[in-house]
Amino acid sequence: MTTTLDSAPRLPFPRPNVLEIAPLFQVLHREAPLTRVRTPAGDPAWLVTAFEQAREILSDRRFGRSHPAPEQASRISDAAIQSGPQGDYETEEQDHNRMRKLLVPAFSANRMRRLSGRIEELAGQCLDRMAEARDARPGEPVNLHELLSFPLPVLVICELLGVPYADRDYFRGLSDRLGILDGGDDAQRAMEEFQAYMGRLAARKRENPGPDVVSDLVKAQAEDPRFDEDEMTRLAAGLLFAGHETTSNRIDLGVLFLLSDPARRDEFAADPDNRVLPTVEEILRIASPGSSGLVRYAHDDVEIGGVEIARGEAVLVAIGMANRDGSVFDDPDEFHPDRKPNTHLAFGHGGHFCIGASLARTELRTVFPLLFRRFPGLRLAVSVDEIEVRSNRLTGGVDNVPVRW
Repeated sequence: MTTTLDSAPRLPFPRPNVLEIAPLFQVLHREAPLTRVRTPAGDPAWLVTAFEQAREILSDRRFGRSHPAPEQASRISDAAIQSGPQGDYETEEQDHNRMRKLLVPAFSANRMRRLSGRIEELAGQCLDRMAEARDARPGEPVNLHELLSFPLPVLVICELLGVPYADRDYFRGLSDRLGILDGGDDAQRAMEEFQAYMGRLAARKRENPGPDVVSDLVKAQAEDPRFDEDEMTRLAAGLLFAGHETTSNRIDLGVLFLLSDPARRDEFAADPDNRVLPTVEEILRIASPGSSGLVRYAHDDVEIGGVEIARGEAVLVAIGMANRDGSVFDDPDEFHPDRKPNTHLAFGHGGHFCIGASLARTELRTVFPLLFRRFPGLRLAVSVDEIEVRSNRLTGGVDNVPVRW
C-alpha cells in the first residue's frame, strides 16, 4: 500500500463505540502495518499497527522522544503533553536514565504491595459514596466514573506524590485543558499553571519534606544542579496527570467490558478474587482509551518491516491496534479473561516501559473484586453505544458510566 501525505488519513479515527477500536486501524493493519498518516495536528507521521514492529520500535535506541532538529519535527497535536519532541537530543538517554533511577524506588512493586491496603481502604470509601448516591436518588443511575473511576486514582496518586486531595478540582481542570488535542495556546497556559502549582507545592516540601515523591524530587534537585526547576515541575505535573488519567480510563473500560456481557459479569462476580489477575491483564490488553499512540522520532535512518524511516520522521505506535494483532492474539477483538499467554504492550516496552505499571495493576487488581463483591448485581443503565467517547482528548476515555444495581 502506497500512501502520499495528501491521501493519508488523519488521526484520530472515528470508532463505533468506546469498546471497539476504529475500523480504519484494522484496515491499515491488514494493508500495511507501517503506513503514512497525518497527526491530529495535520503533520506527517508513520503509523505502526503490528505487534512485532511496535515492540521493535519501542525497544530500539535509534528511536526517541527527542528530535535532532526540534523546530522541524512533526507536531502530534496541540495538547501540552506528547504534542511533539521532548527532551534534549544530545542527552536524552542519560537524562532518562537519571530520572528513572530517581523514580524507580517510589514506584517499585514492593512499595505498591505495601500500598495495597491503603488503596483498598480508599476504594471502599468511593464505594460508600456510590451507595449513598443511589440511596439519595432511588431508581436513578449512578455515574461510576465520577464516584469511583476518577476519584480513586486521584486519591492514590495524591497520597503517593504528596499532593493535597483538596486541590483535585483545580488540577482536574488543568488536566482537562492540557490534554485537549486541539487545545492550542490554552493547553500551553494550562501546563504553565500546572508547573507553577507543582512549584508552589515543592517549595512547601523544601520546608517540610514528607515520605512522598515530590519531596524526593526536591531532595534530588538539591543534589543535582542539572535537575532545574522547569524539569522538576514538568516531571511532577506529568506524574500527577498520568497517574490518574490512564488508570481512571482503564477502570471505566474494564467495568464496561464486564457489564456489556451479563454472563461475563456473572462469571467474574461469582469468584472475583481468583479471576481478577487474568481479567485485569485482558482489560489492559484490549482497553484502548488513547487516540494517537506513543510518539517516537527516528534518530537515524532505520528500516522496520521493509519500510525505510528517515532520520527525524515521527512514528506513532498504535498500542491499541498492536494489542489486537491476530498474528499474536487469538480472536484479538474478543474479551477473553482467561487468555494465555497475554504479553500485551499496554505499558509499552523497552527502556521507556511505564514506571507506573505496578501502581496501575495494584489499583485495578484491588478495585474490581471490591466493586463486584459490594454490588454483584451491577449493570449498565444505557447501552454501550450511548456512552460518548472523548475523542478530542489525548487519553480518550469517557465522562459518564451510568450504572444501576
